[in-house]
Amino acid sequence: MVQRPASVVKELLDNAIDSGSDHIAVVLQNSGRTMIQVCDNGCGMSVEDIKLCFLRHATSKITSVEELQGIRTLGFRGEAMASIASVAQVTVTSKRVEDETGTEYEIRGGEEIRLEPAAADNGTTVTVRNLFYNVPARRAFLKTDATEFRHILLAFHQAAIAHPEIRFDLDAGGEIIYRLHPKDLETRISELFGASYKASLIPVQESTSLVRISGLLSDPKLAKKTRGEQFLFINRRPFYHRHLNYIIQEIYRDWIQPGQYPFYALFLEVDPEMVDVNVHPTKQEIKFEDERTISTFTRSVVKKSLHAHMQVPAWNPETDESERFADAFRYGFGQKPSEEGGSGTTRPSESFRKEYHGFSKVFPGHNIGARLYGPGSGPAADSSEEITPPFPGQGYSGSDTHENKGHASKKVGDSGFTQIHHQYILSQTRNGLFFMDQHAAHKRIIYEKVLSEADSGLPSTQQLLFPKNINFSATDFSLLKELQPVITRMGFNIQLLSGNSAMILGVPSDIRLDNEQHVLESIMEQYKSMTASLKLDEKERVALALANKAAIPRGKKLSAEEMEALVDQLFACDEPFKDPLGKPTIRSMSLDELNAMFR
Repeated sequence: MVQRPASVVKELLDNAIDSGSDHIAVVLQNSGRTMIQVCDNGCGMSVEDIKLCFLRHATSKITSVEELQGIRTLGFRGEAMASIASVAQVTVTSKRVEDETGTEYEIRGGEEIRLEPAAADNGTTVTVRNLFYNVPARRAFLKTDATEFRHILLAFHQAAIAHPEIRFDLDAGGEIIYRLHPKDLETRISELFGASYKASLIPVQESTSLVRISGLLSDPKLAKKTRGEQFLFINRRPFYHRHLNYIIQEIYRDWIQPGQYPFYALFLEVDPEMVDVNVHPTKQEIKFEDERTISTFTRSVVKKSLHAHMQVPAWNPETDESERFADAFRYGFGQKPSEEGGSGTTRPSESFRKEYHGFSKVFPGHNIGARLYGPGSGPAADSSEEITPPFPGQGYSGSDTHENKGHASKKVGDSGFTQIHHQYILSQTRNGLFFMDQHAAHKRIIYEKVLSEADSGLPSTQQLLFPKNINFSATDFSLLKELQPVITRMGFNIQLLSGNSAMILGVPSDIRLDNEQHVLESIMEQYKSMTASLKLDEKERVALALANKAAIPRGKKLSAEEMEALVDQLFACDEPFKDPLGKPTIRSMSLDELNAMFR
């Protein structure tokens, strides 16, 4: 079934690959709405085959019923060309090597228009114009050009990765997007997604009598907040498999943040009779005959390759070294089992005790270390350091951190604000206490500020002394072009260049300089990760992504003046009590609730 322009591109690429071509060119206009053209130098078709290929369930790729049990081609149903021709205006020009002239065939809405000889090179060119021209309701449901183009890029990436030995060209709107010459898989990946990938790819190569697995994993540092760079192939056919994707994600879990997804391109090769590729209407999902063995072997291979790259030692309890680590986990690093053979605690090393002053600062005058481990264990008794309790009457200055230990605490200011764990701001009110999430609060402040400046057309921009060039993947460059009018109104000054590159000339005033490339890339990643369930328009989504990146992070120490300014700015917002996603910025506790906790 033809769902969108990407569906047409995928089917035509499959046919071009099956034809044995080594050079495939794709040309697009208006992201496939106006025209899709796929040209190959494969085997070509005879006059009879050109007409037959548009009949439903007619295929030249299967010659007997037995071949259905071991399908090796990408196409086999004989439905694609008929479906495409029924909703578009299609022209096919084809020539076989043994023929003197080619043939041109035109069909519109499923009706034949003309069939005539034509001058042509060896191979086949299929041109699809005005997709859904006769189904206006379906055409109305197409997304923006940028969105449709990203779907086309996914289909193009799958074909290009599966066949690095084939040259692929892609042109869109008169611009050259890709010129991919036959190369090894690593080079093909770096040409598609950026040069930074090549140095961070992990090779995979294992085989058994049942399955052979090869391909590339990525270093965890390449993980992104959005899916889209996870590729699985079975006998070079792209497929989606929920369980295998879950397995790989779980193996990466210890090295990536929640909500991040690593890049991988894995090729599974099995006997075609051991897999059913005909279980899904669009052939995106498959069914293995021995699902459990495939899953177990994939887990083992991916885990082995990733752990070798990350230099994770294999644990062997029979070695002395492993026993040493086991003891460390049982009794704590720097300690040994008690001489009596029991598991009692031992006195921590001197270096550990010198670093720990937490209890004595919370309870001045009570040396918890000495009470636990004996005299002389805590901070020096004759220390002249003045310790300020963390909850004085007028708040806490927030200056007592690891950065200034060994120095006297600053006296509490008059602001009345205390920072807790460098995440929350606490203050006394007339009837109790209030707690503020510094990250959520600053996110609300920046979100409203950015939207206000975008609406007024007067964004605050800081120009870069030295403009910075950035190279993007074709997918991200397409998104940047789509978002450029919006992000310009929010303070970015970006000039689009050729070759999927752009120059940053200025950034919003809330962005710290020397970090502009990372900020822009993060904003685009967060924009892509926002689900359709968010009832936000394009401008609000960009503002939210910018606020997420520019907001004060949890864990950052704030001075009394910074806390006071943050509170003042928050209560100047239109909606101070929740962040842009509706999560609370402030919680309060009444004095009665506080009293009840101690009764």
